[in-house]
Amino acid sequence: MNRRLVGCWLGFVLLASAAWSQASKTASTEQAVAALEQKWLQSQLTNNPDMIASLLADKLVDTSGDGKFTNKAGALAMAKTLKYTAAEYEDVKVTAFGDTAIATGGFKGKGTDSSGKAFDVHERWTDTWVKMPNGEWQCVATQTTPIK
Repeated sequence: MNRRLVGCWLGFVLLASAAWSQASKTASTEQAVAALEQKWLQSQLTNNPDMIASLLADKLVDTSGDGKFTNKAGALAMAKTLKYTAAEYEDVKVTAFGDTAIATGGFKGKGTDSSGKAFDVHERWTDTWVKMPNGEWQCVATQTTPIK
């Protein structure tokens, strides 16, 4: 085998190995973020928003279905006023972009608000997750839109 052919073959092997490694990292990221989304759902099912406090970035931007913005403290305070009797996700998808991931899905929930008024919601949501310098994933932005 001549040196040129060996060099081309070695280049191909290295390129294929790098592509496989990146694909594996992307799949791992998507699985990790999907698991964090499930933890978020579990916090709603158990009416325990403290479960997700560490998953929300200090500079979280939360855009509600009525177009209002709130921060991490506001999002957690609102979550503490809701008591779910049912909560489920539908069609959750996570797409990774390096150290950023976008999670989307549907949400159906029933329960009562702070005044005891019943609610029954069906929403689409988008969450933006970033891998922080400490290696942990945190949600930096979340947005919901009611489905009518």
